[in-house]
Amino acid sequence: MSIDTQTARRVAKLARIQVEDDALPALAAEFSAILGFIEQLNEVDVDGIEPMTSVTPQRLKRRDDVVTDGDQQPAVLKNAPDAREGFFAVPKVVE
Repeated sequence: MSIDTQTARRVAKLARIQVEDDALPALAAEFSAILGFIEQLNEVDVDGIEPMTSVTPQRLKRRDDVVTDGDQQPAVLKNAPDAREGFFAVPKVVE
């Protein structure tokens, strides 16, 4: 498939990319090369092949999904300018 300069101009406009008129032929050639590569990929028979996320099978380390409070309250509140009853205290801004 071949892309002409008018199509390249329209794609650039849709992508909100400013392209000078003298750069449009090169952009059209790049688009054509990309589409040619996609056509080559479409020729590959991938029936029965399972998609993979890595070249080596890996299992991610897992941990129990347990809700906790983090046990960090004292460490966090020690940096607060004003803390009361285990919470940040802030000045009232709305009457």
